[in-house]
Amino acid sequence: MKVLHIIAGDLDGGAARGAYWLSSSLRNQGVVSQIFTNSKITYNDESVLSCTQSKLTKVISLLRNQLENIYLLAYRNRKKYIFSTGMFGTNFLKTKAYQEADIIHLHWINGGFINIKDLSKIDKPIVWTVRDMWPMTGGCHYAISCQNYKSGCGNCKQLGSMSKFDLSRFIMRRKEKYLPKSMKIVGISNWVSLEAKKSSLFRDFDVRTIFNNVNTKDFLPVNKDLAKNILNIKTDKKIILVAARSLKDFYKGFDKYIEAIKMLDNKKYFLCFIGNIDKKIIEGLDFDFKSFGYLHDNISLRLVYSLADVFVAPSIMEAFGKTLAESMACGTPVVCFDATGPKDIVDHKINGYLAKPFDAVGLAKGIGWIVDHESYDELTQEARNKIIECFDSSIVAKQYIELYDEVLNSSTSV
Repeated sequence: MKVLHIIAGDLDGGAARGAYWLSSSLRNQGVVSQIFTNSKITYNDESVLSCTQSKLTKVISLLRNQLENIYLLAYRNRKKYIFSTGMFGTNFLKTKAYQEADIIHLHWINGGFINIKDLSKIDKPIVWTVRDMWPMTGGCHYAISCQNYKSGCGNCKQLGSMSKFDLSRFIMRRKEKYLPKSMKIVGISNWVSLEAKKSSLFRDFDVRTIFNNVNTKDFLPVNKDLAKNILNIKTDKKIILVAARSLKDFYKGFDKYIEAIKMLDNKKYFLCFIGNIDKKIIEGLDFDFKSFGYLHDNISLRLVYSLADVFVAPSIMEAFGKTLAESMACGTPVVCFDATGPKDIVDHKINGYLAKPFDAVGLAKGIGWIVDHESYDELTQEARNKIIECFDSSIVAKQYIELYDEVLNSSTSV
């Protein structure tokens, strides 16, 4: 069995890392698995085929990404959220890897990497892992309160559009025209699968759930005192950690986190951050804190996850919540809202705390419940057990192999 994964974005973060872990685990289980990507990072892995390894191809990739934004210039009142058109891309159909593959596995394909029209030209079975809401919308990656993706988009709130026949409707119609109806749609959480089934685009597709995966051999607990010493964190206070590539992303709920922190005692807690943050906001809270910035390597991430007493994930909307799973794999319990993808990961008062959506008071209460828990060590063990049992890469790879077998058998019987 030969599988070609199509994935945009650097392999050291975001959706791409989950796809890379999956591909690696598939290879460990005997699948010939390759990745076609625009990532500059390949880990010197021969199974990773990048189309941006020369100066020229890097410039071309950047240009395609910029071209994505041309259509948005007509919408001066649009919100400054990520919005993708899927109208530009590199031609993967001519690659040797595509020609030899039995199955094409799509993941996150945006940033000018894949032109939706090219998907109609694929003459092999397709599996598409839905890692945010973009595959089912007219351009936005998280719809938040908008329900227009259920009726074909138009009047796009994120574009600031008052027209039914706007760019979002055009993109949705384009998807309706070019997406092969035989594709298997896989949500990385029960929530995102349910939203896909509700969408006008995928309601008649075969939609199922296979959870996102974590490499639990890379993410495992480190003694907290040792982790503090290595990272030079000198405090006896309880450590609260929050993490995201960018905490400014509108769906990450950082404002809810700030509300919750203001309810806590600054003499009891020390704040830690992974990702890009506005230090002026944190300094205004009058807590001791440490910002690690954006961390690229698993060793550093593992140390920071391990030194924390509690991980807070205040996301308003999340397809899964990979940072939650990584934290729990390192034995650090999580507080999050009882909503969207994260509610599949955390079991209330067993390995973390599910707060009422989207109540900052609940987040603050959950932080206190975890750090003061009389059986804290049991919480940490339960957190790691949940990830090993449900989300480990080897388990998820087996589920995909079963799906691949099903897809190949059904295609040969037609």
